[in-house]
Amino acid sequence: MTQGTLCNRQPVTTEKTLQTLLADTQGKQYYEEMNSLDVDTEALAERLETTCKSRIRTWLSMCTNCGLCAESCFFYLANDNDPEQIPAFKIQSTLGELVRRKGKVDNAFMQRAMDTAWGKCTCCNRCGLYCPMGIATGVMMSYLRGLCFSQGFVPWEMKIGSGMHRVYHAQMDVTTEDWVDTCQWMVEENEEDFPGLEIPVDKPDADIIYTVNAREPKHYPEDIGDAAILFHLAGENWTVPSKGWEETSIAMFAGDWDGAALQVREVYDAITRLHPRRMVVTECGHAYRATVIEGPYWAGIESGKTPVDALHYVEWILEALKTGKLKIDPDKRIKEPVTYQDSCNYVRNGGLGAVGPEIMHYIAEDFREMKPSREHNFCCGGGGGLNGIGRYRKQRNIGMKIKRDQILATGAKLVVTPCHNCWDAIRDIEDVYKLGIRWSFLKPLLLKMVIVPDHLKGQD
Repeated sequence: MTQGTLCNRQPVTTEKTLQTLLADTQGKQYYEEMNSLDVDTEALAERLETTCKSRIRTWLSMCTNCGLCAESCFFYLANDNDPEQIPAFKIQSTLGELVRRKGKVDNAFMQRAMDTAWGKCTCCNRCGLYCPMGIATGVMMSYLRGLCFSQGFVPWEMKIGSGMHRVYHAQMDVTTEDWVDTCQWMVEENEEDFPGLEIPVDKPDADIIYTVNAREPKHYPEDIGDAAILFHLAGENWTVPSKGWEETSIAMFAGDWDGAALQVREVYDAITRLHPRRMVVTECGHAYRATVIEGPYWAGIESGKTPVDALHYVEWILEALKTGKLKIDPDKRIKEPVTYQDSCNYVRNGGLGAVGPEIMHYIAEDFREMKPSREHNFCCGGGGGLNGIGRYRKQRNIGMKIKRDQILATGAKLVVTPCHNCWDAIRDIEDVYKLGIRWSFLKPLLLKMVIVPDHLKGQD
């Protein structure tokens, strides 16, 4: 069986292999090797036999090709109603064919399947919301990604991201020492303005264990400082773990289910070690999905529940506002027109559609919901790993036209984006289409308007 040095069926498990992949600029050698990668049809047939269970086979067989899923898909709408962008077509021409052929496919087929699974779908599951038969095409597309990954047909960036989880236990090369040092640095940066500020590490029996996106210590450390200040002002008894702090999962995007299980077990091990009362997940959609919704099943927890109750950060904010732990200065509420990006992974797939608008009524005077909104909102165009895959950047930018038009229709000048991938996508929409908008997480907005009790103010 022909396999490449970089493009092969083995997951990345060593730093040396990871660095070699990273040195391959834009995956040039990787994709050249992919053109010669053989398909292990026997292994593929066996995987289909053992993992493609009755639910997926029933969904594939019961699809009537009615086309009612078409207009649910932002890719279909953004590509002038291209019939090959209909969700039913995308899944039947890839996974459906794999099942019907019992894995007897060639390299060209697997590359087309890869390009569909990552380049034409974000697994946002909006199509499943509108299917009259209740078929969750996004779930099947995610399963297809796993089949492709097992055969080595996975985008270069996803192979790297999956390897990061296996080597560094995070989606980026952030070590335990890096993480703990960043937490201490953020305390030092803010303790003059907020005396007594702490980011407690490995504090047992806390009310909250806070887990984050690795991009925060790597690129946005101020986000960790902002979270610490808000917990401090709210009087929370909280902690972060020294290990198991990373809640995101590029392994999930890559279809690397073993890697995804490794990631989530580290978070759960931290919970077991520190026994907090509950977990709060930072402003990230796929992290919530990976750690709270999918994670228990990867970890083999039969109840499908996390070891302790888990909240997305927006839930904690709303709770703090409702209970008065955080109070807003009415004179500092947002005055300009503002809208809110509903993240697919914690709104449509996590059931938190009502939380964001309720927060906005606390902090904004001219809040304008997108149409449609909440669980019916369109994907930002950058989810499912699509933001980070250079091979599909052109397709992603076309797909983002639907979100562009939604934002323009509100007339808003500011887009609140409590999700890292949404934040990136809205930023790139502005970069590509020049709408004249700004975008922000919730934390920095709240810090501009929250009332600081006198006993917590700095000397100045």
